[in-house]
Amino acid sequence: MAKDISYTDALNELNEISHAIDNESIPLDELAKKVKRASELIAICRAKLRSTEDELKKIIGEMGEEKK
Repeated sequence: MAKDISYTDALNELNEISHAIDNESIPLDELAKKVKRASELIAICRAKLRSTEDELKKIIGEMGEEKK
């Protein structure tokens, strides 16, 4: 799984896959591959969101300590 993709790029690709599935424009032979890729993209997005949340909590925590 390539985690060097940005959150925005992963989300855009995920939206493209979702749109193609909704419109039934993915050939049946490629469907499993696209669903697997979508799963990878979801995992990447979740990891990036968790990482950003942790970083923000740390920054906010440090800001609170500076005020004391």
